[in-house]
Amino acid sequence: MDNQLIIEILLFIRNFINTIFPIFTWGLIIYILSSWLPALRESSFGRILGKIYEPILEPVRNLIPPLGGMLDLSPIILLIGLRLFQSGLNSIFQAIITALV
Repeated sequence: MDNQLIIEILLFIRNFINTIFPIFTWGLIIYILSSWLPALRESSFGRILGKIYEPILEPVRNLIPPLGGMLDLSPIILLIGLRLFQSGLNSIFQAIITALV
């Protein structure tokens, strides 16, 4: 396979990831803020967000339980983890692309 084609595929994947991560992050922020608005959390939109984000938040909650039973830090930890994961993927893609050039 031609290196230029591989580079274009890697750039496409990296751009796709860099587009999806902010959308996913904003969805998580909306889900977090919906806990303050019970009507939003109980709506069909809130239930869809719950089906997306609760399976991801649950393992983080198992690692770091809510402080005092009320303050849930799992969304903050997940946001930081997602950002670090995205940065790591960008670095890996950049290293591969640089090696192919």
